[in-house]
Amino acid sequence: MTDRDEVRVPERDPGLQPERTRLAWRRTTLSCTVAAVLAARAALQEGTTAVAVVACALCLLLWLGFLGVAHHRMTELAATSRPRRLSARAAATAALCTMALAACATAMVF
Repeated sequence: MTDRDEVRVPERDPGLQPERTRLAWRRTTLSCTVAAVLAARAALQEGTTAVAVVACALCLLLWLGFLGVAHHRMTELAATSRPRRLSARAAATAALCTMALAACATAMVF
């Protein structure tokens, strides 16, 4: 096989896809931050009970979990033009944290 027989794959031009994906992660992170802050505010506004403190702590832990996954993903997207796929574990963690945080925030409101 000679050099002419080799198949050359052109480098992928990602366009704006990585930037759009980073912006989507940032929007979701902002939404989770707002939900966590509102949950903390609701817990502190209605009086400091043990249940409110536990719910607030759970919301903050979920927020930190999502923030960690989002930061890792946004950093990876910014580092290269062809990032690796999001692992199933990271996707499941992000989805679980988002849904649980929404449930906690909803429970705090009602």
